[in-house]
Amino acid sequence: MKSATLRIVLFIMIAAISVSGCTPAPAPEEEHFRIALIVPSTIDDVSWSQGMYDSLLSVQERMGGEEMLEIAYTEGLYAPADVLAAVRDYATEGYDLVIAHGSQFGTSLAQIAPDFPETSFAWGTSTNTYQADGINNIFAYQAEAQEGGYVNGVIAAMMTETGKLGITGPVEAGDAVLYNEGFTKGAETTDPSVKVSISYTGSFGDVSLMNEAANAHIAEGVDMLTGSSQSVTGSITACKEAGVYWFGADFDQIPLAPENVVASQTYDYTVALEDMILSHKAGFMGAKSYILTFKNGGLNMVYNDAIGIPEDALAAAEAAIQGIKDGEIVFGE
Repeated sequence: MKSATLRIVLFIMIAAISVSGCTPAPAPEEEHFRIALIVPSTIDDVSWSQGMYDSLLSVQERMGGEEMLEIAYTEGLYAPADVLAAVRDYATEGYDLVIAHGSQFGTSLAQIAPDFPETSFAWGTSTNTYQADGINNIFAYQAEAQEGGYVNGVIAAMMTETGKLGITGPVEAGDAVLYNEGFTKGAETTDPSVKVSISYTGSFGDVSLMNEAANAHIAEGVDMLTGSSQSVTGSITACKEAGVYWFGADFDQIPLAPENVVASQTYDYTVALEDMILSHKAGFMGAKSYILTFKNGGLNMVYNDAIGIPEDALAAAEAAIQGIKDGEIVFGE
């Protein structure tokens, strides 16, 4: 009996020693991910394109650097045909996610996506994933630019001396239209006596046309200007020359004209990008849309301390942001 008991004890001890001496199985390595970005301007345009590129860099840092997230990009593509070719090249090269960063590029993605079912594609600003057309590997993202536009409109209406505000727009599409509508509503709600004039150049990238549009507004007595797109550097130049205030969109534009840029609405795409990556790794190639708002951190405001924005205007701006978050200020009505 003692012998049997001893054998059992020895067996348990040997098993324990064997288990404790085993080398644990290595944890599976994180999969290397590859993203290609196609932008209509440059990755340092202090506007539309840089907002996305900088967000990608933030995601790359969070994921562990270049070893974990590879980023490639192509700049200066406006024509859908050129974008179509670039998207196809990146997909053929095996990139996991290809982003065509422009509201004019959706049709191009819808043509290519079915040919590369293992590749995810993304575009914006839009909520159309083309799932209704049987396509399941396109993501879409939209900035609710009217929110920041509204806040900028509130400040502009409280700072104007002439009662005339101007918007230099590119093309009547995407977040440019949303932003303009928000700015107009914010200004007119704050002071119904102000007049907001809008002009469109018909181009996202023509800086000289935007400069001409801004000067035309200034000639009419506008003392507060705003607008979105990568071509607004032309408008900002006009503001600097005329001593007129500017309200930025898409990116922090204060460094471009510290004496003229009052505030900027900025975009942060990181939440959308991180979810796209996780979705792709989980086998969901697309068919999801993302909305950037103040409430989820996709939109933010930056104020220029050097301008000396009136305290009541800043208070009104912050109240507007809270009202938007709480649903007290709504759009589309």
